[in-house]
Amino acid sequence: NVKETGMVYSVDYRDLNNLKIKMIEAAPFLHDGGFESTHRYFMDAANASNKIAVIDTKEGKLEKLVEVGKTPHPGRGANFIDP
Repeated sequence: NVKETGMVYSVDYRDLNNLKIKMIEAAPFLHDGGFESTHRYFMDAANASNKIAVIDTKEGKLEKLVEVGKTPHPGRGANFIDP
């Protein structure tokens, strides 16, 4: 399974005859994730390493690995609003 490798695969489906796959290194044992409210950033929890990988989907790169407490689980309930 690709999630154990610590890689996030981003697939550009705009041209179905010429798919582009970008492999983004994140953190091992990715588990659960979702988009934040603007849909630019994808947050993916790496439970075994207590990190959340923040992927910039516009730039197609890892924005940041955030150290968190034990067993992060951002899921759909974790929408952050920057004041």
